[in-house]
Amino acid sequence: MRFIIYGAGGVGGTIGAELFLAGEETVLIARGAHLQAIQDNGLRYLTPDRQETINIPAVGHPNELDFRSDDVVILTMKSQHTLGALEDLRAAGGENIPVICCQNGVANEDMALRRFNRVYAMAVYLPGELLEPGEVRCHSIKKIGILDAGVYPHGIDDLITEVAAHFEGANIASVPTANTMAWKYAKLVINTGNALGAAFPRETDTKALRDRLSAEAFAAYDAAGIDYKTLEDMRDRRKGLMELGEIEGVGRAGGSTFQSIANGKADIETDYLNGEIVKLGRLHGVPTPANTTMQKLMTRMIRERIEPRSFNLEEVEELVAAEE
Repeated sequence: MRFIIYGAGGVGGTIGAELFLAGEETVLIARGAHLQAIQDNGLRYLTPDRQETINIPAVGHPNELDFRSDDVVILTMKSQHTLGALEDLRAAGGENIPVICCQNGVANEDMALRRFNRVYAMAVYLPGELLEPGEVRCHSIKKIGILDAGVYPHGIDDLITEVAAHFEGANIASVPTANTMAWKYAKLVINTGNALGAAFPRETDTKALRDRLSAEAFAAYDAAGIDYKTLEDMRDRRKGLMELGEIEGVGRAGGSTFQSIANGKADIETDYLNGEIVKLGRLHGVPTPANTTMQKLMTRMIRERIEPRSFNLEEVEELVAAEE
């Protein structure tokens, strides 16, 4: 089995590094300065347990690969880039390649299923970071991440069982899971809080606003009849498997939304996180003023090039009130 990691940022780079170090045949698909740095100097991989450079194969586009019958493609790009990536992948490798959506949000699997015969959902709990070209960091100790997966929309099969076994052998917790989407909806609730880490200084007490984002999400799920796991279920799954540790000389930067803004990206995944809750609210008559506010705020930060952690809680609470 060869693993093609499509989107070698913080999450994809970490997965690729762990698989490669475990002896798995692995190739990254990356882009821009990050790709050039990997090709020129290798992938610099930092965790609390290791700091090393890995000479892992990397290409810039699916059409640079000779696809094989034992390939598995793991999508790890942000959701706003999924559609273009899927089109490129189908053009290069055909519609029979197994595609695993190892991404936050719940929209990627549907996009993939329109184009590929075998699609899998993978719930992501892995605090990877990419802030410098050619370098990925992950602050996890014990297991590097938890990546449970199953057939989309429901079920397990031999392929995903084999993938999970390979992941387990590479310091990644992974269990074949028939109802993976229920876990992904739970993770989505957590990810609605990504915007808070991008908007506010670290010391800001955002618990009340975070709780409101979560409450709106669960209310929208209930109105839509969506099956989901709870935040307590998520905590129980992580227990004893993952903890955050310190990387010598490197502090934790922040979540994926913070990283996008800090890296000066031209787009952001918030439309597939808070925006998913806003969409469900509009479809099913559930007010979502907090998620609407954070979606608008993240879009504004990208468009106006506003520095991360530039807002205060009071002004954002006023914006939420104006949405009510």
